[in-house]
Amino acid sequence: MTDTGYSSEDEKRIIQNSYIRKVRGSDPRAATCRGKMQFRRSKLNNEITKQIHIRDGAEKLYKATNNKKLKETVALELSFLNSNLQLLKEQLAELNSSVQMYQNENQSQIVPMIPLGLKETKDIEFVNAFTEFIADHYGEDPEPYQKAIREFQAVRQAARTPSRDQAGVQLLFEYYNLLYFVDRRFFHPKSSAIHFEWFDSLTGVPSTQKTVAFEKASVLFNISALYTQIGARQDRRNHAGIDAAVDSFLRAAGMFCYIRDNFSKPPSMDLNLTTLECLSNIMLAQARECLFEKLVLCEPKGLLHFIEIGQEAAEVAEVYSHVHKLIAEPPVKDYLPFSWISLLSVKAEHYRAVAHYYVACGLLDHKGELNDVHKRTLEYLHVQDQDTVCIDIRVPRTADERIQLGKAHLHESLLLHEEALRLHRMCRQLRHVDNLQSKLRSDHDVAIDKYAQIEQEDDFNQVLDPPQLQPSTKYQLTLTPPDFSAYKMKDPFRDLGPISVFSARQQWTSMRKAHMKREKNETFGFSVKGDSPTVVAGVEPCSLAELSGVKEGDLIVGIDDLDTKWSTHEEVVEIVRNAGDEITLNIVTPIVCEHQRSLLEGSLTSPRRSTSQSPTASVSSGVSSTGSSSRLQSPNGSIMSSKGHRKSSSWNIFKRKGSTRSSSPSKDDSLIIIPS
Repeated sequence: MTDTGYSSEDEKRIIQNSYIRKVRGSDPRAATCRGKMQFRRSKLNNEITKQIHIRDGAEKLYKATNNKKLKETVALELSFLNSNLQLLKEQLAELNSSVQMYQNENQSQIVPMIPLGLKETKDIEFVNAFTEFIADHYGEDPEPYQKAIREFQAVRQAARTPSRDQAGVQLLFEYYNLLYFVDRRFFHPKSSAIHFEWFDSLTGVPSTQKTVAFEKASVLFNISALYTQIGARQDRRNHAGIDAAVDSFLRAAGMFCYIRDNFSKPPSMDLNLTTLECLSNIMLAQARECLFEKLVLCEPKGLLHFIEIGQEAAEVAEVYSHVHKLIAEPPVKDYLPFSWISLLSVKAEHYRAVAHYYVACGLLDHKGELNDVHKRTLEYLHVQDQDTVCIDIRVPRTADERIQLGKAHLHESLLLHEEALRLHRMCRQLRHVDNLQSKLRSDHDVAIDKYAQIEQEDDFNQVLDPPQLQPSTKYQLTLTPPDFSAYKMKDPFRDLGPISVFSARQQWTSMRKAHMKREKNETFGFSVKGDSPTVVAGVEPCSLAELSGVKEGDLIVGIDDLDTKWSTHEEVVEIVRNAGDEITLNIVTPIVCEHQRSLLEGSLTSPRRSTSQSPTASVSSGVSSTGSSSRLQSPNGSIMSSKGHRKSSSWNIFKRKGSTRSSSPSKDDSLIIIPS
């Protein structure tokens, strides 16, 4: 053998990388920089945790001691620890403030969106574990399955660094659907030799679990994160870019809700129910913000159009205020980056200012008298229950009242713009977001210029506060649930047999051979039923089948040299009929508890076809029919059977199903409880 100069580990990595290059949607170049950032996050969090433990000990010592000098020393140490903690948290906040990283570079005058970073994971070696499991549990030669194992491992490796586009989303969905088969084939609920380790997307804290449900939840989280990045990088200066951004944010929100509803007891904070709820609301708010931007792409004309835009902006502000209240409460407040909380607050004030500005423009630019449609619209423009400090004009009766009300709204717009700029300056991370600052200053300058255009210069201080605007929207947002069926995958380990029977959750005896050789006019003495695999329905006393060890309930996995794990009822009967006077059955006996036996018999009846149930049948070669059908004799060798039908149940993607499982990867098996 030629010496290549590579170690066995190097050769293994080269082989694995050759598979990765075939996986579309992967970007291995992103692994290096992201890995370094994740390492920095983890290191900072470990240091923060260490400092907190030291501070807790110092606080206990300060309370316990009566020594004045010692107290002074401890107080000085506490001051140093608190300062150090603040610096460490600021460093972590800068790493987590990824607002600017995924924005469109050409959008200098558009408010930035909040994208999420992906969860990182370590590489896992599946080959040895799966090889041993195939040999021990399935009793088969694992060599034919080596390619399938390596390909699955390559797909997971590629899924660690998906490209930031639809191809990356497809890669993650395909890997998620592959996990359905791998979970059923190789992972027993009570024992597993493989540990999945994922890092928190914001803190870098690692979490390790043996259950595939943790892997599934993490992959779904990364799909959501990819959608947020795709939405944030869209060019929102045209209708197509805005529509794409709205679709991405709604898909991200729908995925967060799916994770929240289908996974419990998460080991990491980013999968916490409260966190997912907040993230979903942030994405919905950003989708509504995009729709407002779509509304103002066309230059508004007329009072009604200005009022419509103003109320839409007020709706965006109201939504952001609600989300800000949600994430300003523990434990989410201590987890999400402070820059995100500040940005939501800035957006709420900014869009409230924009709302007053558009209403002011509509009132000030209107020519002529107000008609009945204008008056009816203005009646519902303002919030009714207001204090007496506000201006008492709701529906202007004269041109002077209309201008006075317009000035009040414009004055309020200026004050709110200044408040948004003040909040922006208070956050050190947001001060580095150039396009946000440009947008805030630009809108503030436009409001000042608008006031400068007013002919009669009145004192700003004498302008009364306007009544608050009533939020309203013409857009109805609907969550977009994940469509797993759009990314269908084939079972890479199909040759092991039907997954409903030959899985890690089922047990059976080692395969044994039942050789039968009959004389003329003698029958083999057994009947069969069901599809994939066919089940021995009955064995006649003192028959060749009983003498060779065939038992009722045995699974026929092979006949002579043919593999029949996937064969239908009719195909097995035909094989037996054409076998002649000598036949060898490869059979296994399921090992189940008594309370599971009835469930197993139901699944064995038709695991391959969800709409048909194969009955028992008989042939002239000696397979007699027993069980639910009557005893049949077929002297001419014809197959006698009948078919029954059952209706498959519908599936709601957001409905919790408890422990119900599906045999299709599109009908997600992710309702597994993640153990703590």
